[in-house]
Order: sequence, then structure tokens, then C-alpha cells
Amino acid sequence: MKTLFRALPLLVIVFIASSCSSVRVAADYDKKAPFNNYKTFAFFKTGIDKAEISDLDKRRILRAIEAELLAKGYTKSDNPDLLVSLFTKSQQRVDVYNNTWGYGAWGWGGWGPGWGPGWGWGWNQPTVSTSTQGTLYIDLIDAAKKELVWQGMGTGYLSRNMEKKEERIKEFVSKIMEKYPPGVTQ
Repeated sequence: MKTLFRALPLLVIVFIASSCSSVRVAADYDKKAPFNNYKTFAFFKTGIDKAEISDLDKRRILRAIEAELLAKGYTKSDNPDLLVSLFTKSQQRVDVYNNTWGYGAWGWGGWGPGWGPGWGWGWNQPTVSTSTQGTLYIDLIDAAKKELVWQGMGTGYLSRNMEKKEERIKEFVSKIMEKYPPGVTQ
């Protein structure tokens, strides 16, 4: 039993770290779109310019999308079948933890005769943690009809570490593009 209690903090940290690294994805598409006929693509500059992220991140995302489409056998073209656009959303998450560990954590910690407000180190020491959760939308538009035919969405936590940012963007794009073309299991 003691071993379980010693391992519990490590298990919680591993669970939190693994849950923060995942990207949740979803896709929606036009069931009547001729996905088998699409062979070429280009980026829809007008739509991409509206994305509210840095130009550096836009280029990272576009390179990742291009790599995924090329790997699926698509060709970049000046006269494309598909136009690729994207947009993003983000929200700041603030977590406040009330640490109740340390000396006195299992005992009495309220007001009372002869006692102060809480006791022991670590009692009622709030910790604030912030993280950014982002959502990346990738839109594929039928170039001839100018209609959205497929939209993939990925949501997850963004890395603040600049070295890991490109890796995280590639992970977002890769997970989203696993859903394209629709009906194909990978």
C-alpha cells in the first residue's frame, strides 16, 4: 500500500503530461463531393491572411499541410482542384490549485482556540497555472465551385517552448489530415 501512495504522484504527473500532449480531432465533409477526382491543390491566400496568428506560425502550418498533401499523392498547382485555407482560435486556461499537502495537511487546519488560520507549511498556498488551448481548422474548398467540401479541426494545448513549436504544429496537422480523404481508414 505504501508503494502505491509513493507512486501515485508520479502516475498523476504522467497522466497529466500525456493528456496535455494529445490533439483531439474531428472532421466534417460534403458527402456528395467528388474526393476521388481531386488531384491538385493550392493555398487560398485570402483566407489564410485572415488567420490571427504570426506569419511564422502560418508558414509552419502551411509547410506541414503541404507535406501531408504531397504524401497523399496530391500535386501543388496554379490551376488546382482544391484550395486550402485555415483559421485558428485560442483560449487561455487558468487553473488555480489549493495545495493541501505538507505538514499538517491531514490534520485540522481551520480556525479555533489556540490555533492559527491553518498550520504547517504548504497549507492553503494557492498555485496558479496558465496554458493556451488552440484550435486549428483546415478547410478544403472545391476550386471550381468555390464551396467548402471538407473541414478538419484539431484542438490541443500549445507549446510555449519555441524548439517544440514546429513539432507540435506538425502533430496538429498530421492528426487532422489523418481524417482526409473521408471514408479512408489509415
